[in-house]
Amino acid sequence: MQTVLDHRSALAAEQDAFAALAADAPADLPVPACGSWTAEVLVRHLAAVHRWAALAIRTDADADLPDMRPPWRATTAADYGTAAGELRTALADPARPCVTLDGPGTAAWWARRQVHETLVHRLDLTAALGVPAPVDPAVAADCVAEVVDTMQPRQVRLGRMAPPTGGLRLTAPSGSWSLGPAPVAEVAGAEVDLALLLWRRMPLDDERLAVTGDRAAAAALLAEPVVP
Repeated sequence: MQTVLDHRSALAAEQDAFAALAADAPADLPVPACGSWTAEVLVRHLAAVHRWAALAIRTDADADLPDMRPPWRATTAADYGTAAGELRTALADPARPCVTLDGPGTAAWWARRQVHETLVHRLDLTAALGVPAPVDPAVAADCVAEVVDTMQPRQVRLGRMAPPTGGLRLTAPSGSWSLGPAPVAEVAGAEVDLALLLWRRMPLDDERLAVTGDRAAAAALLAEPVVP
């Protein structure tokens, strides 16, 4: 049985770990997982995203999503700790109605989304620094689940990818998930490795992953924009 996460506690832990890494990262350190970004740009990005999410939590459920540009313009990498605290404060009432990327929802939606936004970018920064990246398997498992139940369906809904015709089974020690319908292949690995695969941080041919079934179909599905 997969663990039910306390997303607010998990978010605080991920933010603290990210902040500790950011404090040790040279501003001009390249972050290959994020294209041409440096550590400074990555830290600023996550700080601005936290502030934007906090703004969304304070926005009526039936309203449009807030504009991301004002938080970005008003935020620097040095603001990360403050922005992280602002988000945690906004999440004090998980049942608060608010707008989400999926329309009307509650603050709890953003707690989950920001856990995984922070996790993925923490792993980006650990890879850039070449340091160990401990990950709670339960958090990584929920990151996989979020792609399957929220992010990939949203990509289809927005017309960014066609509905899959052949699905992919993702199997980890704690459970399994189906990306798309009728799996024609399976990828097995640790929870964190499956999360990195889905977020385009690990190739399908990585030795940490075991692929069975129709490998070509699996590769074709993962080449689609299953995440933004």
